[in-house]
Amino acid sequence: MWNRRRRGGFTLIEMIVSMVVVGVGLAGILVSFDTTVKASTDPLVYKQMLVVAEEMQEEIFLKPYAQGTGTITGCNRSQADDIDDYSGYSDQPVCDIDGVAVPGLAGYRVSVVVGAVSLGSPAAPARRIEVRVSHGRDSLTLVGWRTDYAS
Repeated sequence: MWNRRRRGGFTLIEMIVSMVVVGVGLAGILVSFDTTVKASTDPLVYKQMLVVAEEMQEEIFLKPYAQGTGTITGCNRSQADDIDDYSGYSDQPVCDIDGVAVPGLAGYRVSVVVGAVSLGSPAAPARRIEVRVSHGRDSLTLVGWRTDYAS
């Protein structure tokens, strides 16, 4: 008389298979998490580049179109009196209009290209203003056009 009672539990094979399945699933989750964490700072860097580029572009758009006598010396842009003065401007670190470096933006670089363009008919004098901000391998370019609407 054998007492054949069924024993509960897992076999060794079932344990190994479940450990492999859990391990593969966990590895997939960790790879996804790693990618997300690495990219989590990108929105902040992009937003800062966008703000710096918009500020520079607005500063240029607020200057007169007509040719003046001002120039930009180094990082100081306070003597710029027309949009053409900004052509070829480049600075690192980012400075305000008086040439004072902006804290926290040491790794950012700004460059500006201003060039004449023809926008079609009627042919009004126009300038293409390109502001490029870069930080490490990332860069952002804003392009705008300014016409001589006052003449």
